[in-house]
Amino acid sequence: MKLTTLKPLTLIASTLLVSASFNTAYAEDPVSANVSLATDYVWRGVSQTSENAAISGGFDWTPSENFYVGTWASNVDFGGVENIEVDLYGGWATELSSGLGLDFGFIQYLYFDDAADVDFNEIYAGLSYSGFSGKLSYDVDNKNTYIEAGYDYELSSGLGLGFHVGNYSFDGDGDYTDYSIGLSGSFKGLDYGLSYYDTDIDGLAEADGRVVLSISRSF
Repeated sequence: MKLTTLKPLTLIASTLLVSASFNTAYAEDPVSANVSLATDYVWRGVSQTSENAAISGGFDWTPSENFYVGTWASNVDFGGVENIEVDLYGGWATELSSGLGLDFGFIQYLYFDDAADVDFNEIYAGLSYSGFSGKLSYDVDNKNTYIEAGYDYELSSGLGLGFHVGNYSFDGDGDYTDYSIGLSGSFKGLDYGLSYYDTDIDGLAEADGRVVLSISRSF
């Protein structure tokens, strides 16, 4: 696995939040926004900001009950000239009468002020049921695959406890596994998160174990 392969990484959590809440957003207001401040920007176990703080935000639009589109942006730092990432995504999601959730979509990762062409596109398919979730993402440009699974549980205190594990496989260039555990909660209109991330990558500081604190708000 090459270090350059890890360069264009982004926060897929924004897409997961959209697909998980699109029905509620459509019922109340088809347009929503979010902003977040975090001590690090970690995606698939790897820091995207050289282990520094990140500010991010996005807009989501649910034009109908099952369709969603949106955009999300954050500062990044890969040690070069690139300093911002913008994601564009859209998809279709539903929940069957059995409680099984389905989510299919497309996401484009765009990086600016970069001399190299590191933009790429992914298609994804996800399932969810009773707190459990699974997702397959495929990079159509580089032929890389990411498979992930998670479980979210609401504690009696009102806090949420989440577990995640994923495997990122690069076309002809190895793979790695990442995992995380986190607590989340809300207080006075703000959402808080405290998570631990780690990977089995050796020799890369950005992939070492780390604790990340985040504060966010949705509108």
